[in-house]
Amino acid sequence: MAEILLRVARRLECDACVDVFRAAWRGMSFVPQDLHTDAEDRRWMRDVFANQLVLVAEALADDSQGRDGKVVGMLSMGGGTIHNLYVRPGYQNQGIGHGLIEMAKTCSGGELKLWVFEPNKGAIRFYERHGFVTVRKTDGRDNEEKVPDRLMSWRIEGG
Repeated sequence: MAEILLRVARRLECDACVDVFRAAWRGMSFVPQDLHTDAEDRRWMRDVFANQLVLVAEALADDSQGRDGKVVGMLSMGGGTIHNLYVRPGYQNQGIGHGLIEMAKTCSGGELKLWVFEPNKGAIRFYERHGFVTVRKTDGRDNEEKVPDRLMSWRIEGG
């Protein structure tokens, strides 16, 4: 496994974060795959970078010129909400999501919420392991994907 560095994203990594998102999205069979074009996703991610805190996981590779990293995970948050958390297939289940969630908790002020698709049972278990609890479930009627989802919340103990 490559060494992973977790840090705040640099603006020039916007396209790399879109690539992580698109690769992870393709792995989710329960969501429509044709909602947006590549250009639309890139415009959306520029908006994310302009309005949210974006954290990345960078896989570091040593080479003769020094370290050459590749963004393999991303999390964006703002207003007490995690809006996006995606890890590139091939790097999933290696602690990257855990590290990004822990960074988000540190940046949060003690409270976070997020939405997760109901069919994504692995993600639901992941968030539950990190102290998130279900606050509300919906039938998906109000989300763009039309997939049932749930709102989950985390609060620092004693907060």
